[in-house]
Amino acid sequence: MKIVLTHEVANLGSPGDVLDVADGYARNYLIPKGFALRATPGVVRQVDRIRRTREIREVKSLDQAKALAAELKALSVRVPAKAGDGGRLFGQVTTRQIAEAVSKAGGPKVDPKRIISPSPIKSLGTHEVGIKLHPEVEVTATIDVIRA
Repeated sequence: MKIVLTHEVANLGSPGDVLDVADGYARNYLIPKGFALRATPGVVRQVDRIRRTREIREVKSLDQAKALAAELKALSVRVPAKAGDGGRLFGQVTTRQIAEAVSKAGGPKVDPKRIISPSPIKSLGTHEVGIKLHPEVEVTATIDVIRA
């Protein structure tokens, strides 16, 4: 089934991509969740216009993303969390908490969906997370989880 993505889907594509996926995947997951639309001629024309404007913006945002990456590397981010004895957290640090801590530390506003943590953060200390600022720019940021 041909679909047009309306949101970024990991390992599949970004908004505006026209893809051919399995019927069940499209009908049962992508379309009901609002991640995609069925590709009709009208939708495809609209997506072509959106894609052209996105390409113009991406050229500008690539330079901006590289500047933000340098800024994020130099930033000291602290995330307060409740912890028990031995430094083990009650729960885990979420991507939303990391995004809020980055903006509180004076960094740029980061979309929590673009923060990639290799494993759940469930202890105090220093951890590294990836932040995908642009399709070509990904930065590794260091965060310190401290006792709240």
